[in-house]
Amino acid sequence: MIKSELVQMIADKNPHLYHRDVENVVNSILDEITHALAEGNRVELRGFGAFSVKNRPARVARNPKTGEKVSVEEKWVPFFKTGKELRERLNR
Repeated sequence: MIKSELVQMIADKNPHLYHRDVENVVNSILDEITHALAEGNRVELRGFGAFSVKNRPARVARNPKTGEKVSVEEKWVPFFKTGKELRERLNR
């Protein structure tokens, strides 16, 4: 599912809302999650899961094509851990 499909599905289930309003709400939620992660905060949606940021330290890696050693800089990556309720629903 892509974002536009999610917006359409929510709009279909809530005919009293304008499509553009649903789109604005979805975009606002995603923007707030992104902003919180950019500040290093954790975002927890009970029953769904938790978004956080993890540090990947600098390391020496290998170019798989040439075998040459290359250095990879430290970076921060988003991480998602599923909530108990979501995990249980998926494994029924």
